[in-house]
Amino acid sequence: MNQSVILGSVSAVAAGHRRIRFSAGARAACIAVLMFATLPVPAFAESSCPGIHVKILNIRNSTGTVACALFESPAGFPDEYLSSATNVMVIKVRKAQARCDFEDIPPGTYAMAVVHDENMNGKLDTNWVGLPTEGYGFSNNAQAVLSAPSFSEASFTYDGQNVDMTMSLQY
Repeated sequence: MNQSVILGSVSAVAAGHRRIRFSAGARAACIAVLMFATLPVPAFAESSCPGIHVKILNIRNSTGTVACALFESPAGFPDEYLSSATNVMVIKVRKAQARCDFEDIPPGTYAMAVVHDENMNGKLDTNWVGLPTEGYGFSNNAQAVLSAPSFSEASFTYDGQNVDMTMSLQY
């Protein structure tokens, strides 16, 4: 077989397969893939999985990180959040906003502490008198009056379903 016959066969095959036909189901699947591929990332920010979803408000600036610590007992609450919390999520602050999503959490009683760690040293900084110089907040909007609230003041019951919380930081 000479080269011109081979090239002619290849071009004839290519010409015969220019139009690809899809079934209606395949067309719908392709359209769905293309639609989701072009959605902006924030469209997927909200989680529909069962869990504890916390939106953090009143963040002073976008410097540093926010640490969300979920405690299942009073041990270490709230000061020892890096070593005593059941779950800890540390996220970068973006546009003075943050959101923590704790999924696959068993039902029970929990309390949450949130710290805006502006200098990213892994702790809530205080001044010489002992008052916090970085933002903090607690579940149930428990207030720190002369000291941090107790576990029972900040505790809430989680039944294993979807819970959306909003916490405001105080400085």
